[in-house]
Amino acid sequence: MTVQPTAVVTGGTRGFGPGIAAALANAGYTTITIARGGGADITADAATPGLAERVLAEHAPAVVVLNAGAVPDIRPVHEQTWETFSAPWEVDVRQAFEWCRAALRTPLAPGGVVVLMSSGAALGGSPRSGGYAGAKAMVRFVARYADEEAARLGLGIRFVALLPGLSPGTGVGDAGARAYSARQGISVEEFTTRLGPVVTPEVAGEAVLAALKDPNGAYTVAATGLEVLQ
Repeated sequence: MTVQPTAVVTGGTRGFGPGIAAALANAGYTTITIARGGGADITADAATPGLAERVLAEHAPAVVVLNAGAVPDIRPVHEQTWETFSAPWEVDVRQAFEWCRAALRTPLAPGGVVVLMSSGAALGGSPRSGGYAGAKAMVRFVARYADEEAARLGLGIRFVALLPGLSPGTGVGDAGARAYSARQGISVEEFTTRLGPVVTPEVAGEAVLAALKDPNGAYTVAATGLEVLQ
């Protein structure tokens, strides 16, 4: 009997998570979701120290997708507190650090891939989301650092960052659309229309599968697919 490989998806019940989990399941993976709310296979905060080690030891996944993240406080920088500003660092960056560290130290079996969901905001900034853009830039750096260490150690595992654009229809995307439409003095509907086709959970799932086949380090993600980020 053929044993299906396992994939772990953090933030698997909201945002891009359900689309990613469904795509992996359809591709033949036994998919395990992790989220703080109900409906996940494992109920936990993905950034909790020690969680990654326990999950990797118990389930030995071939694929890990780090999709969990904080919905940023959508206010200008001068209206933030350090607590609101730093929230994405405590969740998004802490999660990247904890899981990549665990994947290197466990380590994952050769051929394993860790996909980190960064953001297009990491390239252009996001002035109405506190420390979000900087946190997502750091997520991309963590992926690169971990990939370099895996190669240096000869582990045969890869770390890939995906950078999707602003995507209304997800928690973070909806918050961003409300903030930037208000800033421009237009409706959310008009702002969304001006964006054109956006990355949906289904597109995100397809992007993850594509990155698994050809992990080049980092990609931007649009509704039309992946583009290698130099």
